[in-house]
Amino acid sequence: MLKYYDKDTVIFHNGEFIKAEEAKADLFSQSLHYGNGVFDAVRAYDTALGPHIFKAREHYTRFVEAAKTMHLNLDYSVDELVGITYQLLEENGFKDAYVRPLVYASANMDLTPTKTHNIFIAAWRWDKFLGKDLLDITISAYTRPSPYSFNVEAKISGHYINSIVSIAEAKERGFDDAILLDVEGYVAEGTGANFFFEKDGKLFTSKKGHIYPGITREVVFGIAKSLGVEVVEGQFKPEDLNDIDGAFFTGTAAQITGISSIDGKAMNKDWDDTIGCEVFEKYRQFVTQSEYDNYSII
Repeated sequence: MLKYYDKDTVIFHNGEFIKAEEAKADLFSQSLHYGNGVFDAVRAYDTALGPHIFKAREHYTRFVEAAKTMHLNLDYSVDELVGITYQLLEENGFKDAYVRPLVYASANMDLTPTKTHNIFIAAWRWDKFLGKDLLDITISAYTRPSPYSFNVEAKISGHYINSIVSIAEAKERGFDDAILLDVEGYVAEGTGANFFFEKDGKLFTSKKGHIYPGITREVVFGIAKSLGVEVVEGQFKPEDLNDIDGAFFTGTAAQITGISSIDGKAMNKDWDDTIGCEVFEKYRQFVTQSEYDNYSII
């Protein structure tokens, strides 16, 4: 099991850089009991000019806005959070790292918003979250939460119960991960990543509304455009995945992770022959350049 810190690991907690093992949190936190917390996922890559946090401002802008939706307004600007994160990397001697910012509520045993809250930022070395080069996945028995219930476009801690039970069910059945459908029965996304599939020279992905609008997802749109590949956003039924050329997950943790089969049915093409593999190679080059915030949807 990955150990996220040791005795020398430094974190940022409520305005201070301290040793991780010295940090304390209140067991009566509303976040612990009810899931009212907001986090984000950020990566720093080692480049010729030193560590560079990928899409730093985009990630922290999203983080700050998501916190507001849960009445956890931060006392830090986006630029301050970016600066703190670079200092955190320096404190730990990291050039290539995964970064986890979290804002969590203070003690409160009722359901009203807390007047005070806490901020925590940690960094650790973490390879691709999903671990394997290619994945065998299944369509989950669970569905994504309804967008009419709460804001599914924010990284709210409590949302991820849905992901935990979905991936546990998939692994119990012998798969690496799962695709979830939305409440209308259309393909949504993975347990912690957006989903793309390939057919007849095009890429297809679920439209916004029932999915998490990932930053890596947006980067893939830009990479595809540079390759002259059309990306179609839409609504797709599970049967649309029965005869496809390739598929992959995207996300800050997963990065670009290829899929070898869905419910035991292999892709029509070998991964090395797919558009997804081209996207993977471009992405890998892209994030290790010192100037790389160019790809965006136009």
